Amino acid sequence: MKIEINASTKPKYILQKEEALNFSGKAAGICYLPLDTETLFNEPIEKTEKRVQNTIASGHHSVFSHVTYNLLLTDIPKIIAMILNNEKVYNTSEKSARYTVMKSEGKELEYYNKWINIFTERIKEKYPNFTDKQINKLALENARYLISVFTPSTTMEYTVSFGQLNYIINWMKDYINVAPSNTFNDKLKTALKEFLEAMPDLEVDGLNSNLKNRKLSLFAERKRNESFDENFCTNYKMTFAGLAQEMRHRTLSFEAYIPGISNNTEFSNEKEYYIPLILKDSVYEKEWLDNISELGNNYPQGMLLQVNERGTVENFILKCTERLCGAAQLEIMEQTRVTLNKYLEETKNNNPTIYNYLLPYSKGPRCTFPNWKCNSPCVFKAKDAFNRIV
Repeated sequence: MKIEINASTKPKYILQKEEALNFSGKAAGICYLPLDTETLFNEPIEKTEKRVQNTIASGHHSVFSHVTYNLLLTDIPKIIAMILNNEKVYNTSEKSARYTVMKSEGKELEYYNKWINIFTERIKEKYPNFTDKQINKLALENARYLISVFTPSTTMEYTVSFGQLNYIINWMKDYINVAPSNTFNDKLKTALKEFLEAMPDLEVDGLNSNLKNRKLSLFAERKRNESFDENFCTNYKMTFAGLAQEMRHRTLSFEAYIPGISNNTEFSNEKEYYIPLILKDSVYEKEWLDNISELGNNYPQGMLLQVNERGTVENFILKCTERLCGAAQLEIMEQTRVTLNKYLEETKNNNPTIYNYLLPYSKGPRCTFPNWKCNSPCVFKAKDAFNRIV
């Protein structure tokens, strides 16, 4: 056996589109390799170019994903990051709104700063033993619900294949051309156009998914029925911020209905907002709802969406292993618990095998899971992880 590196990422090197096509054409030639790869990689350029065009026309585009690009995206809206991340074939390192101050302006900035201060005082009151660093992190995490998904405050490193990037470019163009005009879509179309205008020249005619009729996967077009077995399908309400966390689980599938972007009567167009648990039943609850509602037309990250989640039971357990934890975002921890309990309830009599498979993960947070050893215990530990309000 021999293993060689045919290509690798080189910092600050910009692979030209022609080089990407040439390499993909060589990769396509491996499928019909007559002699050896040395012959293939030294063949006349004209032969490779012809194979490139034939492969594009045939729709066999997987060879174009051997080439990857590292894109640094600066000051993009959160919704663009969510659209990219929901397409799964990627690696990303994204500026965290849980740990860093978000950029904003106007009334949004005023409320963001106001609620950072309120959350700071509330957390100090409820958890007097927390350090200033812990309090600041949790205050930022909750205040970011006020930031619009269209505010250009996100920076991320995004690694994607050449073929996938061309698909995404064309899905965005389709959305701009086809999606109906409304408050959300008009804002999104503007953001998509800005993204496409900023994109380096990597688009190739014909390298799209038109033959397969694919489109951006984030936006739901119909309501799905719930089911729990070897595979599961469930519906629930989740904020933009929470859904962005969900998307980290690329082995699971997520789609969402955003209030106001469809005439489908299966979904409600009424805007609803998440209330952080530390504000529930306090003098601040109404004030929070008044402030976030005032920002409603800008689609704050705390707006609730109708989310659908699908996957296998094994991959759901992987999600539980990460999210049923005192260090996880509170909203996603709570929702994962709800789904786990629903899964157990639905399989207890209908599929005891799956029920018993899930049961060891229902005793508490992940530090109680079979064979789990936590290398960085959270401040709440097993005793209080599920009772926290922040």
